[in-house]
Formats: sequence, C-alpha cells, structure tokens
Amino acid sequence: MDIRNFCIIAHIDHGKSTLADRMIELTGTKEKREMKEQLLDTMDLERERGITIKLQPVRMQYRGMELNLIDTPGHTDFRYEVSRSLAAVEGAILLVDASQGIQAQTLAVLTMAMEHDLTIIPVLNKIDLPAADPELVSEEVIKLLGCKKEDILQISAKLGSGVDAVLQAVMDRIPAPAAPQVKEARALIFDAVMDPYRGAVAYVRVVDGTFAKGEKVSLLGTHAQCEVLDTGHFGPQYVSDARLSAGQIGYIVTGSKDVNEVRTGDTVAHASTALPLPGYKQVQPMVFAGLYPSDADEYPALREALEKLALNDAALKFAPERNAALGNGFRCGFLGLLHMDIVQERLEREHDCDLIITAPSVLYEVQLSSRHPAQVVRSNLLKKDEPDTACISNPADFPDPSMIREIREPWVRLEVLARAQDVGAIMELTQKRRGVYQSLTYLDAERALLHFEVPLAGIVLDYFDQLKSATSGFGSMSYDPLGYRAGELVKLQVLLLGEPTDALSTIVHKSEAQYVGSVICKKLKEVIPKAQFQIPIQAAIGAKIIARETLPAYRKDVTGYLYGGDVTRKQKLLKKQKKGKKRMKQMGKVTLTQEAFLSVLKR
Repeated sequence: MDIRNFCIIAHIDHGKSTLADRMIELTGTKEKREMKEQLLDTMDLERERGITIKLQPVRMQYRGMELNLIDTPGHTDFRYEVSRSLAAVEGAILLVDASQGIQAQTLAVLTMAMEHDLTIIPVLNKIDLPAADPELVSEEVIKLLGCKKEDILQISAKLGSGVDAVLQAVMDRIPAPAAPQVKEARALIFDAVMDPYRGAVAYVRVVDGTFAKGEKVSLLGTHAQCEVLDTGHFGPQYVSDARLSAGQIGYIVTGSKDVNEVRTGDTVAHASTALPLPGYKQVQPMVFAGLYPSDADEYPALREALEKLALNDAALKFAPERNAALGNGFRCGFLGLLHMDIVQERLEREHDCDLIITAPSVLYEVQLSSRHPAQVVRSNLLKKDEPDTACISNPADFPDPSMIREIREPWVRLEVLARAQDVGAIMELTQKRRGVYQSLTYLDAERALLHFEVPLAGIVLDYFDQLKSATSGFGSMSYDPLGYRAGELVKLQVLLLGEPTDALSTIVHKSEAQYVGSVICKKLKEVIPKAQFQIPIQAAIGAKIIARETLPAYRKDVTGYLYGGDVTRKQKLLKKQKKGKKRMKQMGKVTLTQEAFLSVLKR
C-alpha cells in the first residue's frame, strides 16, 4: 500500500483542526455519529480555549492509499510541537485564512517547513466568508512560495467544499517515504505519553525495518532495553496492529514506568549498536518562573507530575530550587507566557496540584569579576565552558553588584505583520520596549511586515496583548533568538514592612526600573489584604528606594462608644490604639496571595 505522511501548518485559528475533521469524515475513518467538532483536540483545555496545544496524529485510508496526518498547534509558544511534526513527515498543507491572509506565525512555520525540505501544498480556507478575498491572498501566497496560481487550492473546511481536492493533492504531490537505508529496524520518537496502565507510549515514525509485539528493542539515547507490549496506529484513538513497517506513523507501547527512559527525539531500534537517527535540536526555554506547591508536603507529587508532563511536553524544562519565602519548588523553563499558563493549568487539572507561581523572567548571563566565582553564586549556575560566567533566571540568585563585571540578556529577532495604517503605533510600542528597528516591507498596499531586534524581557510579559490593542486585533508576531548582548540591568527588590520579598523580585533595565517599581507597588496595594497595621510597599535597587505605596490599616472606631466628656478621653484611646498597632506591626507578617504574584506577573 502506498503511504503519504503530511501535517497541517497555519497561523492560530485558520482552521487546521476543522480541516482535519472534514478529512476524517471524508475518508470514513470515523462514523458520522462518532464525530464532534475539533475531534483531534482531545484536551478539555484545548476545547475551552479554542486552540490546539498538542500535536495529534491520525491514520486515514483513501482510494487505496494510507494517509498519516499530524495536526499541529498554530501559536508560536508551541512551535517545538510543530518542528517535531515536520521531522516525521514528507509534506505539509499550508493553510491560509482567505479573509485574514498570511500572518507572522504562518511565515515562521513555513520557514521551519522549508528547512526540513518538505513539499508544500498551499490551501486557502474560509472562502465562504463575506470578508474573504481569495484573489488578493493568492497573490500573497504566490509571492511567498513562488508557486503558480493553479497550485493553490480553495476550500471551506467548515462546509466541507474542496476537501477531496486537498486529499487528491496530498496523494499526487507529496512524495512517498524514502526507501529504508539499513536492514535493522529503526524509528524516531516524535512524542510520548505516560499511560497509567501500560507505562510510556512512544509515538514513532518508522524509518527502517518493522516492529512487532513481543520483540526486544533498545532506546539508543537513554540505553534502556524494553519489550514491545503493543504496536498500532492512531484512529485517532489507539488501534492495535500486528506490526509497524517502514514509512508508517504509529505508536509503540514500551511498558517502561520510568519517565526518563523514553525521550522525544530518541531512536528506537532492534540492535543497541544501530546508528541513531538525527533527532531534534535541544529546545531553548525563553521564559523562566518558579513553581511551588502551596503545601510543602505536596513537593514529591509536584516532581512526579512535572516528570510526566515533561515526557508529553518536550519543551518544558525544570530543575529543583529553594525559595526563602515559599520553600522547595522548581525553576521551570517555558517557550512563552501562554506555554507557562497552559503548563500551570495542566498540572492543576490533570495532576491535581495546588500551585504558586512566581513572576516570570528570562535567562541572564552574569560575568563575575571575583576571583572565586563559585563562592558568589551556586556552582551549578556556572557555565562549563566559561567558569567566570553564571546563568541566572531567578532574581534571588543575583550576586552582589560589586562582584559583577558585565550582565548579558537574550535578544530576539521580532517579526510583526499588520495593516499599513498601524505601522506608527507598532514602532512606538516596540521602541518603548527598547526595540531596534531593522526593516519594513510592504507585502501589498494594505499589509506591512516589520522587523525589529528586541530584548526578550521586553516582549515576554504583555507585548502581544498590547500589540493586539494597538492594531485592533489585526497584528500578529513571531520571534527567533539572536543570542546575548550586554546591558545595564539591575535587580529590583520589593520590600514589605521593610523586609525584602524574593518571590516578587525582578531583573529590569535601569532605564525602566522606576516605572516598573511604581507599577508593581500600585498593583500590590490593590491585591494585598489589609491588616490591623499600616503596610509600606517599597521598590528598591540595592539600598535606594525608587517607589513606594502605603497600604492603610483597617480602621476600627475605638471612640465610637464615647458619648461626651473631655476631648482628652478620645485622645487617650487613640494613643492606646496607635501603640497597639505599632507593637502588632513589629510582630506582624504580610500575607501574600496568589493574586499578588499574578498581579506582578501581568503588570
């Protein structure tokens, strides 16, 4: 049987999952009564938010051919899911919304697909919408891909029109899998999940040979040995098969209970001496935050939950850390704020964890001037190849300024696609975040593509929200890392009752410190619950206070029951209350709620 492996790539909300639904219906993979909208979005979270978070494979039979489809996410925070899908297939359907045209994230995923040398099938979706302009969008696609106009298919995934032509194009244009290179069986793991009953299940693309139940296999990266308990394909649920052959996409149940044995990008092979397949680039986390259990006893459960989630979400990185205020927890690396938000929700829903999350930061490189850098910061933060440089994402690890020679922060190349009328607003917004303008290209009279170089810290917090506001929802963005550059960075501390609160500290650029400090203090004043005493909220750099707000005390009227007499009676009671509040303040503690952390996070 002929095989075609392909995936669907597009900007968020351009109709990938709807097109996948129509393909499943048309090929009879699922009965009509078993269908529901966004069938491949299996998580409740995906359905609630209307976005795809996890790649999802499915096998379809159409006109005597086996079609293996992988549905991918569209958001830039899940680009690692997309890159893993691209390595397992030979072709991709580039889906473009005919009413919105090409977006920044479309360009980003298309570049990735071209790096993998995939065959691209351009498809215009939503041509039934009144706002659709297929002619104009076709010209954009032709300019981008250099294809002919007749190569572009026009469909409405919602109505199902034109989907059969897309399937035919997949069969005609996408090449069959390459012939096996070696006799030994080898397969690439492009995803994995932990099944509570059957252990680790590896999602694989078989490159050489065949895999069958009962065979012994080796995982070449982790040197683990296991027995194949089951093999099969996705229909989209697990469908057991006698064997998986070269070119096919399916799953292998390894039975391994150790989540560290089955890793994404590893090679499964019959012989432990086989050559490993080229895996994936190690993903570089962009945003770091501390995750702590609200109850200290839940720490082991949180570790186990993170290990299981990291098996399924290869972009998640974590390491143990301790915080003076919050106890034991983990420093986690994410690809962006949405990724962080999704991981937090998945931990709370799927693994029943009650979490506190600290303000996000990026990874800084701090070059130390001290002769004994290991005494200044923890030795595990030092770079192996540069022993006088520490990698710091947690402001609590920031060394004394007198020990620092230079601080370097990550910069990214930012691509923004918007209407021509919004160029001024985007320039102003990006330059406020210390962005450096690079170039401006007009795709047509209506749409402009801007390139900037920006510090990552300037865009990870709320840049995307501000961009949507500035462009009335028409702007879209994507970014790629550029490396580290030196900058004037300082540690901004938050003091409550004069005591530093490490969990709320952040690293900011000196020019932004006063503004950020005042915003944090104002936010905290709104969300910290009032106490029986006054609470000063201060932002400081070293010993210098740069912003302050005062949270007033609960005001109890202690003179309410007085009904006359000399005024000194009233003053005596107020003085007594003042003394009591002063004593309470000395022994008092400020209660920090999850809202207080989130208010700093979303400043």
